[in-house]
Amino acid sequence: MRGSFKIGKVRGVFMHPKLTQDLGSGQDLQLEVDYQFSDGSHQNVAVASRSNMRTSNNWVQLSGNFDVPDRPLGRVRIYFQGPQPGCNFVVDDASVTERSGGGGSNLGTNHTQQTSNSNIDKLRKSDINIRVTTSGTVNKNDVKIRVVQKNKAFPFGTAVNAGRYNDQHLGGYRDFVHNHFNWAVPENALKWPSIEPNRGQKNYQPALDMIHGLKNHGLKVRGHNLVWSVDQWVQGWVKQLSGNELRTVVQQHIQETMGKTKGLLEHWDVNNENLHGTFFQTRLGDNDYNLELFRIAHKADPSVKLFLNDYNVVAASWSTNDYLKQAQEFKHANVGLYGVGCQGHFGVDEDPNPDAIRQRLDTIAQAGLPIWITELDVQAQDENKRADFYERALTAMYSHPAVEGILIWGFWDQEHWRGAKAALVDGNNFHVNAAGRRVIDLLENRWMTDETHTLSSSGDHFTVRGFHGDYELHVIYQGHDLGNLKKTFSLGKSAHTETVNIHV
Repeated sequence: MRGSFKIGKVRGVFMHPKLTQDLGSGQDLQLEVDYQFSDGSHQNVAVASRSNMRTSNNWVQLSGNFDVPDRPLGRVRIYFQGPQPGCNFVVDDASVTERSGGGGSNLGTNHTQQTSNSNIDKLRKSDINIRVTTSGTVNKNDVKIRVVQKNKAFPFGTAVNAGRYNDQHLGGYRDFVHNHFNWAVPENALKWPSIEPNRGQKNYQPALDMIHGLKNHGLKVRGHNLVWSVDQWVQGWVKQLSGNELRTVVQQHIQETMGKTKGLLEHWDVNNENLHGTFFQTRLGDNDYNLELFRIAHKADPSVKLFLNDYNVVAASWSTNDYLKQAQEFKHANVGLYGVGCQGHFGVDEDPNPDAIRQRLDTIAQAGLPIWITELDVQAQDENKRADFYERALTAMYSHPAVEGILIWGFWDQEHWRGAKAALVDGNNFHVNAAGRRVIDLLENRWMTDETHTLSSSGDHFTVRGFHGDYELHVIYQGHDLGNLKKTFSLGKSAHTETVNIHV
């Protein structure tokens, strides 16, 4: 497929391939873009992939996005690769479309922002209907009604390092978590290698101490993760096991870990990054063992919500199609899967494109399961650029109807796995940088509600469009807050009405 492509524009590609011959085994199919520049050089970019394709799959969906580089182009070629020699396939319904969005200040970006704001209003807000009656000598010019949100319902969280959180000398670290988030996830403390690096030498205490501390401050906590199938993250002693011994050890670990955390956690990532690692399935010679892991976890604690969790599905589109397929398979298998965890690790100086994010989320949402953004971070040395990147990513994700919660993957430059270029907070004094100020402004100002209405102007009946969460209503008369008339309520997806009777 060849065509004319404008420099700097984002393109969405959508195709339906079908294998006509698979040689009796699953085949991988990759969709890539070859940029040939005016100087004769080339750049190849992976756009999307589908693994383990078979003729029995019939037509499959393959979609992704690519950014046209800001360099003089000779031509752009879109091509497939991957199936073994002798495996034939055909492609139908191929299309490439230009998409708006990205970092430029143009009409497309403005339209994308308007769409996101409209979606946020529809999804994350409801009407608060205020009805006021007065009697006696009340002068409506002297009456103000303040509707102020105290807590947000939507989950915004962060990854938390247990060693830092439990360090009594790092109050600033704990304070930032407690003051700005309502959810958290242990970054490493609940991973099997952290709990049991050597066989039989187990230590759950750092994770449990942190979880209790978080919950005592009103935060809800996700569990991450029960097992991790990527070879490099499997302990050496586990790699020595096989057969029934391996099955037994894995089952005992899941049961023990879920037992020790029962009632403390809302979610568990069961088998981390299973699209990119299959150690346990390969070692056991059992392709369906990933399903068995969910069955074990669900039986151990039916009340906790179980998740898939993987990367290159939202920040990039390379694995988006495979993730949809995996989510559909797990849902159909009825193994206790609740939702789909989507990591969001953007590259260095990569400006998150809202339209691309939305398209990838749309694809994954076809599984009909809730989506959580589990590991968001962006990277830019310039903290103001980083602030823009975080805002674009957060807004696109928050405005998507399938997204139920968003967690960033750390905030402090001295503990962030990507260092200062991804951080919201710097130094031993926990200075909130420009990126941190922007994120806090979104979470605690622009996406929270605090309105004051003078009765003589608003009338006795008026409506406040408020973000979902917990509220207080205050009556202020002649500059004094009438505490006996204070009301508290929670706002969800349905409209809420409060009636206030003022008598002086």
